[in-house]
Amino acid sequence: MMRTMRLCVVALAALLCAGMATGAIAQQNAMTFFVTSVGKGNGADLGGLDGADAHCAALAKAAGSTITKWRAYLSTTAPGGEEGVNARDRIGRGPWYNAKGVRIAKDVEDLHSDAANINKQTALSEKGETVSGRGDPVNTHDMLTGSDPDGRFSTAGGDTTCGNWTKSSDGSAIVGHHDRSGLKDTRHMKSWNSSHGSRGCSQEQLKASGGAGLFYCFAAD
Repeated sequence: MMRTMRLCVVALAALLCAGMATGAIAQQNAMTFFVTSVGKGNGADLGGLDGADAHCAALAKAAGSTITKWRAYLSTTAPGGEEGVNARDRIGRGPWYNAKGVRIAKDVEDLHSDAANINKQTALSEKGETVSGRGDPVNTHDMLTGSDPDGRFSTAGGDTTCGNWTKSSDGSAIVGHHDRSGLKDTRHMKSWNSSHGSRGCSQEQLKASGGAGLFYCFAAD
């Protein structure tokens, strides 16, 4: 009887230690990725890439982060067929962790593979809160990206970035679904970074297709 009790105590201690170790590791992983808890309030007009980056930095600072170099996961296009800016080239090398210390991806290639750990449970705001998605009373799972599945600017033609994030009226922007959910059971509709084009660029038009002008922020080294 005593031997059994001793074994139980040892096993319980091991489990507690393992749990504490996991928690300590998570706490050591500073937040380097989040979904903006709020947009800038003017639809897809983010003030260009600089305005979007500044919004990321301001939200992170308000949440207590000491990291200062933040980049919005946004691509842009250029007129005349010139090459634009790729979102994947703006965000550093990784790895990236959410506000709870959970790893999202180890590097850029991992982030743009099927192994990317982005879903409703992990794509948290800078406050560590879950962002509403499909099935919730208010769906805001559309994340502005302007990107193709590989994180590069789109070559599909037409406006895919709401005038490079300066328009809040006509136009369109490619969005991804942070909850990996869609009306159609296809990989495209469930992509975290490239699901479909928005109905327009205004705040109301973004809401109409399941968004709120939110986007992803990454700490760039």
